[in-house]
Amino acid sequence: METKKELNYLFWIVVVFAAVFFMPIGNQTFMTAVEATLDLSKWYAREHVVLCLLPAFFIAGVISVFVSQGAVLKYFGANAKKWLAYTFASVSGAILAVCSCTILPLFSSIYKRGAGLGPAIAFLYSGPAISILSIILTARILGVEMGIARTVGAILFSVVIGLIMALIFRKEEKAKKEEQMNFPDMPEKRPVNQTIFHFMTLVAILVFANWGSPAADDTGSVWYYIFTYKWLITAAFALMLCYSLVKILKIKWQWVLSAALATTASAFIAKAFITNALFVPIVPVIVGIAGLSIITLFDKTDEDNRAWTLSAWEFAKQIMPMLAIGVVTAGFLLGSTHDSTAIAGVIPNEWIEWAVGGNSLLSNFFASFSGAFMYFATLTEVPIIQGLLASGMGKGPALSLLLAGPALSLPNMLVIRGVMGTKKTIIFVGLVIVMATFSGYVYGAFF
Repeated sequence: METKKELNYLFWIVVVFAAVFFMPIGNQTFMTAVEATLDLSKWYAREHVVLCLLPAFFIAGVISVFVSQGAVLKYFGANAKKWLAYTFASVSGAILAVCSCTILPLFSSIYKRGAGLGPAIAFLYSGPAISILSIILTARILGVEMGIARTVGAILFSVVIGLIMALIFRKEEKAKKEEQMNFPDMPEKRPVNQTIFHFMTLVAILVFANWGSPAADDTGSVWYYIFTYKWLITAAFALMLCYSLVKILKIKWQWVLSAALATTASAFIAKAFITNALFVPIVPVIVGIAGLSIITLFDKTDEDNRAWTLSAWEFAKQIMPMLAIGVVTAGFLLGSTHDSTAIAGVIPNEWIEWAVGGNSLLSNFFASFSGAFMYFATLTEVPIIQGLLASGMGKGPALSLLLAGPALSLPNMLVIRGVMGTKKTIIFVGLVIVMATFSGYVYGAFF
């Protein structure tokens, strides 16, 4: 055993040395891919981690701690009514403006609480696929028919893929169903409406803190006004969260007030002294999350309050390392494409654009396959596809990319594998790619 351990050390030393020794520093493609990797990692850290993932971890913590296992089993469990479970799961994305990575802690939470595989998979797919924001933006920029096709396709996909997964793993689901039949009814610790209020307040903070900017010429729509006042709206929901902490979680009001004042002060300080507008909202969000963590961790009135933050931390430890590996890998192979930035990875963007022209099965497959491994933050898929359409991409492959890309990514796959295993992950990814391919092909034949 000791010899095997030492040989393992030697192997990795040789691998790392060889990688450094033969590193093609002078190769332009390699250096561009390195730049793309660093650019995507930097952008992801700045734009996504603080405003998206950290709130999502706390939302997942609410499900894990405050939502009883009985409630999860009632709506998502193996014994739940299928029409109810799949309806809830398939339209979940309408209220969750999240991407393929932000949905992961929420999926992991309900899956570990006993949700049936089918409804959990439907939730996993629909969460990032059909947010109201992305559907509206798709219809406005890519056309109404594309917006409708994306909505209908995503809802049907989530249900069909969930049903197929449940059918394939029916023996496991049967065992889970029998186990849950003997699960005793446990009374809720607090009224369900209070838990829903607390949960939805956190969801609202997540949604409005990440509300995307409107089109340059769109200055009179509701979208524009919400974006203009997004931080005031977010602050209003933060006050509602303070109310929830005091009245529902029974945390001392002095502690909550101190955390709220520190967050408010940090917002004014950031606005006064930070010149980069991107960092201004990040500062109070970090301070607010730190304050929330401190007052819950040191709260003695209810052990669930401490467990809430510890649960969020467990999700962070499980998910963040795999996401980091996935983002770095995706950036190196596929490049960095966000906002107005486009830096090629080892696989040139021109190859992708060349491969997805027209409306053949191959072009649709390539669009869905490459999109499945690329990372799209919420709403960024629309301008990216708009650029690809301008470069000759067919409408069929565009829909294939819309149906496969936002719901999957390489970082997403790595984390899903850690939650439900390699076999289930491969089948889930394969189903998404195949269904996206054929849906895009049919759509392209008509449009």
